[in-house]
Amino acid sequence: MANIVVVGAQWGDEGKGKIVDLLTEDAGVVARYQGGHNAGHTVVIKNKKFILHLIPSGILHRGKTCIIGNGVVIDPKALIKEMNELKRRGIHIDKNLFISENAHVIMPYHIVLENMSEQSKGSKQIGTTKRGIGPTYVDKMSRSGIRVIDLMDETLLKEKIEANLTEINYLLRNRFNTRAISPKKVYAEYVQYARYLAPFITNTVVLTNKLIEKGENILFEGAQGTLLDVDHGTYPFVTSSSPSAGGVCTGLGVAPTRIDGILGVVKAYTTRVGGGPFPTEVKGFLGEHLRLKGGEYGATTGRPRRCGWLDIVGLKHAMRINGFTGIALTKLDVLDDIGRIKVCVAYTYDDPYKRCRCSKKGTLCKFTDMPQSSVVIEGCKPVYKEMDGWRTRTVGAQKLKDLPKQARSYIDYIEDLLQVRIDIISTGERRDEVIVLRNPFKISKRQKG
Repeated sequence: MANIVVVGAQWGDEGKGKIVDLLTEDAGVVARYQGGHNAGHTVVIKNKKFILHLIPSGILHRGKTCIIGNGVVIDPKALIKEMNELKRRGIHIDKNLFISENAHVIMPYHIVLENMSEQSKGSKQIGTTKRGIGPTYVDKMSRSGIRVIDLMDETLLKEKIEANLTEINYLLRNRFNTRAISPKKVYAEYVQYARYLAPFITNTVVLTNKLIEKGENILFEGAQGTLLDVDHGTYPFVTSSSPSAGGVCTGLGVAPTRIDGILGVVKAYTTRVGGGPFPTEVKGFLGEHLRLKGGEYGATTGRPRRCGWLDIVGLKHAMRINGFTGIALTKLDVLDDIGRIKVCVAYTYDDPYKRCRCSKKGTLCKFTDMPQSSVVIEGCKPVYKEMDGWRTRTVGAQKLKDLPKQARSYIDYIEDLLQVRIDIISTGERRDEVIVLRNPFKISKRQKG
C-alpha cells in the first residue's frame, strides 16, 4: 500500500494529467484535493484526447474510484457537462465517482463578480479565468458559501441564495452598474443540478480514510502548480487555493502521516498563463517555437502560455515546500530542435530601494532562493548555465538509453541541482511515450527510508 501525491512544481500546465493517468494503473483510487474548473488535465489515449477539468484523470480507467474532495470548488453546470461528455465518449461513470458534501459550490453571481472585478482593474488585471473560482473561495472564508450538502436541503438552499444575493445585487447595481441576478432563477437552476448530482454525493473524508485503511493505493492530484499557491506562490498572481502537497491534508481530510511519497511534475522548460513575474520568459522566435512545439495553449481557456527556460530557483522553492521524493520530467521532446539550452541557476536584482531586504552592500543582489515579493521577482534577471542541445528526435523514447547523450546530461544536471531523483520522463503526448525509471508506488517514502 502507498499513498502518493502528484504536485505541479511550476506555474501549472506541467503535464500532471498524463502522469496521473500513467500512475493510475497502479492505484485503486484517484482523489482531487483543490481548485476548480479553471484548470485542465489533458490525456491522450490511442490518439484520442481527453480534457478533464474537475473529474480526476483516473475516470479514464475502468474500476478506479474517483473522489472530488472538499477542497475543490464545484460549478455544477460544468461538472454535469463534463460527466455527460465522458459518458458520450464511452467512459463509465456510475458507482466510481464520489463528490464531497463539504465542497463549496460556484454560483452564477461568483462568475459575474469575478468578471466585473477583473475588468475594473484595467491594466493591473491578475489574469484569472473568470470562472468564479476566487469569489467562491472568498465566500468560503467569509462563511457565507454554499456547500454541496446545502444543495440537498431545498429550503436552506433558497434561504442562502436569497441572503447572499441581497448584498451582491446591491453591489452589482451600485458599484458595477449592471443588472441584478434573480434569486428565483438561480434557485430553480440549482435544484435541478442537485437532483442530478445527488447519487454521487457523500462524506469523502470518511470514504478516503476507509480506503486508506483498507490498503488501497491512492493517488492524490491537484490543479495548477506550487508557484500559484495562495500562500507560497507569486502573490497576488496566484490561484485561490493550495496546490502544494499540504493542500491534500485540508482538501481531503487526510493526515500528513498517511502520505508516503510526493512526486513533483516538472516541465523541461517553464510556462506561465496570465499575469505575474516570470524571470526566465523568452519572447520572439524562440518563445513562439516553444509554444507551438509544446502546444502551449490553456486546456481550459485556450489562452497562449508564456514560455521560457527552466527555472531552478523556482523549482528549489517548490522542492522545499513540498519535499519531493521524486520528479516526473515532462515535455523533454519539445527541446529536441534547440542547439543551446539554458537553465536559470540564480537571479540578480538591481535594488536601489532595498526592496529585497538584502544585507549585502551595494544595490545588486543575487538570489539562489526565490524572493517573496512579486515586485522583486518582476525585476529579477536570470543567471544562466548553458548546455549543448541534442538536436535529435526523442519523441516516443521508452528507455533512458534511447536518449542522446546531451539529453541525459540535461536530466543529470537537473537531478544534481535539485538533489532529487527523476523517476519518470515524458517524451510525448501519448500515454505510452514515457520512460519509467522508478514507479513511486513501488518505492514509497517509507521503503526509501
